Amino acid sequence: MNQTAFRVIARVVTLSGTILACLSLALSASTAASAAEDYKPVRLTSLRGVEIEAPSPAGVSARNEPDGAPLPRDFVQQPPLIPHSTETYIVSKEFNKCMDCHAWSRAREMRATKISITHFKSREGAEMSSVSPNRYFCNQCHVSQTNAKPLVGNDFKPGTGLR
Repeated sequence: MNQTAFRVIARVVTLSGTILACLSLALSASTAASAAEDYKPVRLTSLRGVEIEAPSPAGVSARNEPDGAPLPRDFVQQPPLIPHSTETYIVSKEFNKCMDCHAWSRAREMRATKISITHFKSREGAEMSSVSPNRYFCNQCHVSQTNAKPLVGNDFKPGTGLR
């Protein structure tokens, strides 16, 4: 087989692969569309037997009231607890719903606790003009609280430095 024939066969194989990939993509898109039409939400219950509601549309806040007094902490250097639900909050690299209320420019107007000055320092301790990427994703340190009955017994006692 000469080199020209080999190149022609290689092009035909490449073109066939491209056509097959496009057909596969079109088929999966139509399958996904029909699956979306057949979708029905599943009703979930928590371990406590509480029915879980479907979340509100993305980014819609379920909270309208101002922050209350800070919740007590259980150990030294514990990040503050979040006194409201954040279930529907979007926190992504493009948008942080928490900053709608807790940014320094909005906290007074929204009657919310403004974020700590420590959130404006880099890993090396340099001051920054915006929230440090290390502190941008709030739920990696802060957690929402609820008045739910504990699932298991707990005899934890706060650290002595906070008494």
